[in-house]
Amino acid sequence: MRYELLVGLRYTRAKRRHRFLGVNAVVSMVGIAVGVAVLIVVLSVVNGFQDEVRTRILGFASHVQLSGLDGPIGDWRALARAASQHPRVEAAAPFVDAPAMLFAGAAARGALIRGVEPQLEQRVAEFDRYMRAGSLAALKPGEYGVVLGADLARELGVGMGDRVSLVAPQRQEGDEDVSPTLGQLTVVGLFEAGFQEADALLAVVNIADAQALFRLGSAVSGVRLKLDDPFVARQTARELYALLPQDVFVTDWSRFHANFFRAVEVTKRLMFVILAMIVIVAAINVVSTLVVMVGGKQGDIAILRTMGASPREVMRIFVLHGLVLGVAGTLAGVALGAAIALNIDVIMPAIEHAFGIHFLSKEVYLIDALPSSLRAADVATISLTALLLSLAATIYPSWRAARTAPAEALRYE
Repeated sequence: MRYELLVGLRYTRAKRRHRFLGVNAVVSMVGIAVGVAVLIVVLSVVNGFQDEVRTRILGFASHVQLSGLDGPIGDWRALARAASQHPRVEAAAPFVDAPAMLFAGAAARGALIRGVEPQLEQRVAEFDRYMRAGSLAALKPGEYGVVLGADLARELGVGMGDRVSLVAPQRQEGDEDVSPTLGQLTVVGLFEAGFQEADALLAVVNIADAQALFRLGSAVSGVRLKLDDPFVARQTARELYALLPQDVFVTDWSRFHANFFRAVEVTKRLMFVILAMIVIVAAINVVSTLVVMVGGKQGDIAILRTMGASPREVMRIFVLHGLVLGVAGTLAGVALGAAIALNIDVIMPAIEHAFGIHFLSKEVYLIDALPSSLRAADVATISLTALLLSLAATIYPSWRAARTAPAEALRYE
């Protein structure tokens, strides 16, 4: 072991007469540890939030959606066959989307009526995963059953077997007058995705019933596609234009929610910059600790110089001492942050239960539980940032120590 490292390590253990320096060093390490831990936890929560919302959105939103530029699509089967020629397309299902008002007693709520073919829809969406009662298979053509989102059913005050009335504006082709479409639907299922846009707005019926209610004949609003990898949806959508007729509009899931995910990514970067200030404050504390230490070790520095130590070697002693503080604080922060991030699903409910509060409202944050996703890349970036800041904090005090004149330092010894 080079003597610079040996001396630097010895300086981390303060003697009785230098107890103040020892306290300062501990405070510096704790500051770095807290900053690193907070950064890891916050970025893990942002990652988890992004992943959770993306998963829930993809459970109901199609990876790629095909719709007609001029209105409903007549021969959807031919369009589905053409799209299925792409190697990444795994399944296709038709759908009908139309807005309507639902009534139950005195309650009235706006809803998006989605007509689906249950067997085909199961291949492109994950309804079964979120069903709380009934099933999508209960949507039989001609029976006018409906599967409601849990929040929508709660607002209407209905449950399994109850009936709801549907009113939707309808305009006949070539007719300027708008006449209402009326219908009676029976609740045959309830789902809860934990995703407000689906739970509070979506009402699913059989596609044949939707076509009858909205007078579409055999036409559909579009075709939903499932890909083998949803994260190549944008590239796949561009490639599908070459396989499909020119009057078909192709949209991927990222375009529907592009602003949301872009906002989350920007928030994550801003969080990193803002919370990195905690580590910067701790690094400044390292500077003050080393400045005080250099002042208190003038005699030691002078003796080392008279024994042949060069200014560069003296500088290395204090750089290594500061790095020991930085490394120790970083490792402690990584351990603490990782422990919290990996167990946040247990920690947060315990805090909520203890204080009788609820941190997340699904109406505001789309999800009602705090998720976490610890990523090695984030941990590495945070650790490297903390170590670089710790190294930068040692430069000035170490430079001052290297400039110590032995004769002046030993004059009063």
